[in-house]
Amino acid sequence: MNTLDALNMMLTDILGPRGPMIGVSLVLIFVIMAAVPLILSRREDPIDKFKRAQKEGAAGKDSRKEALRRKSNNAKLDKYKAFLEPKNEEELSSLRLTLMQAGYPSRDAVRAYHLAQMLLGILGLIGGVLYFVYVKGTEGATTQDTLMYTLGPGGIGYMLPKYWVTRRVESRKEEITSGFPDSLDMMLVCVEAGQSLDQSIVRVAGELRASYPALADEFQIVAYEMKAGKDKAQVLSDMGERCGVQDVSSFVTVLIQSATFGTSIAEALRVYAGEMRDKRVMRAEEAANKLPTKMTLATMMLTVPPLLIILVSPSIVGIQNIGGN
Repeated sequence: MNTLDALNMMLTDILGPRGPMIGVSLVLIFVIMAAVPLILSRREDPIDKFKRAQKEGAAGKDSRKEALRRKSNNAKLDKYKAFLEPKNEEELSSLRLTLMQAGYPSRDAVRAYHLAQMLLGILGLIGGVLYFVYVKGTEGATTQDTLMYTLGPGGIGYMLPKYWVTRRVESRKEEITSGFPDSLDMMLVCVEAGQSLDQSIVRVAGELRASYPALADEFQIVAYEMKAGKDKAQVLSDMGERCGVQDVSSFVTVLIQSATFGTSIAEALRVYAGEMRDKRVMRAEEAANKLPTKMTLATMMLTVPPLLIILVSPSIVGIQNIGGN
């Protein structure tokens, strides 16, 4: 008898028929709980620390700004950015843009996203193992059942943040699309009343706060960036990229072209606001025209079976009575 069989028999004698599975589960949980702190608590490379200190010392004022920037609410995540950020710069930029479109513009959003994936995955794995051992039972369980009940919850927990962010992006885009025509009308009224474009954006952001908070946040960011002295064309382009809505991107292009060629902003807003109103009406008509097609299947499922029962059941009963006689 080898060592593995002896260990198996010992666990069976001590813990019962489920002893081997309980032992494997405890070892797996212990390894996970021990490995995560060790990975996250890894010290920074002294060479990297020395290089960063040199850069901060040579930067002067920029180093002080960087130090202030590091003192954020989530400053502890800076220690683990090597594990909580993608190594590929393109992947990092894409994920950051997706989180911004979902309404998470913080610089720590990417790290928090990966941290949530890791924690939910580990919790799901632990919960699946405990459920499989103490509730479902291991007697007669196949390999497929074991993988499904143990690794399945971990995979669901890992994919849950991605699903949440995707839904947030879709709902936010729908909200921005719905409120954008109203914002253009308000902006047109403000510009024609004599206000500048910056003042109009601030006023529109305040008016839209109750109805369309996502769109109001975007206009508020634009107002803050313009007050900070950032280039207006770049600010508007960033807004179009953050929203991810084609209507907003087209509006940004119209404003940039109007400022470049020196045409009237009020006239451009009037034309584009009219187009957005017509487009909203077309979207409503399109949704209304889709309703009969969507209701056809439900109508057939809810009306045809009862109708068949009403029409056919008397004949079936009559045939049964004749056969019985």
